[in-house]
Amino acid sequence: MGKITHIEIDDSTLARPTPEIEQERKVAIFDLLEDNTFTLPQREGREVPAGPYALNLSIREKRLVFDIATESGVVAGQFLLSLGPFRQVVKDYWQICESYYDAVKTMPPSKIEAIDMARRGIHNEGARVLQERLEGKADVDTDTARRLFTLICVLHFGA
Repeated sequence: MGKITHIEIDDSTLARPTPEIEQERKVAIFDLLEDNTFTLPQREGREVPAGPYALNLSIREKRLVFDIATESGVVAGQFLLSLGPFRQVVKDYWQICESYYDAVKTMPPSKIEAIDMARRGIHNEGARVLQERLEGKADVDTDTARRLFTLICVLHFGA
């Protein structure tokens, strides 16, 4: 089965998240575990264990690290992604999130909806970048990419 059933975020070296960021993280993990598509393609000359998978996300040496194992602990793969392609979209995402959090406190619903639409657009862009970066390494659907992008943002915030 091609899905993630357990996820760990190694944030031991990161700054303590704000309550808003911690909430984003909790929601993304919950939603990701509820519904996701995650498969590892077969590699030439190497059998890739079938899922479901446990995923550990971390940042090491300025790289995003995906450590993937089966539920029984068999290593299924590891890949590292440069954070460079994510930098601008993560920055834009956090800026729009700040505007959204501020708007919820004081602005009328129409303004909040407009900011939320912009936030979703940037979030979709981040998911697209992630899908491109995962090409040939892992296959994920758009919703899974969106949730993983949120977790990348959380990790990137403290890095």
